[in-house]
Amino acid sequence: MRISIDKDLCIGAGQCALTEPGVFTQDDDGFGALLAGREDGAGSPLVREAARACPVQAISVREG
Repeated sequence: MRISIDKDLCIGAGQCALTEPGVFTQDDDGFGALLAGREDGAGSPLVREAARACPVQAISVREG
């Protein structure tokens, strides 16, 4: 799976990092970011839940 965060949409709510802290974090400005080396989601079932939890739907999850 491939994960991306639209930095133009992200408002820094932090729901992604709360839902799946093994994949998501917040950058120095408080916006959502992927942990280094975790762009593939590492097979975590919580990645899709984190995407759904985003209040502005800034997270995209694609297979492949």
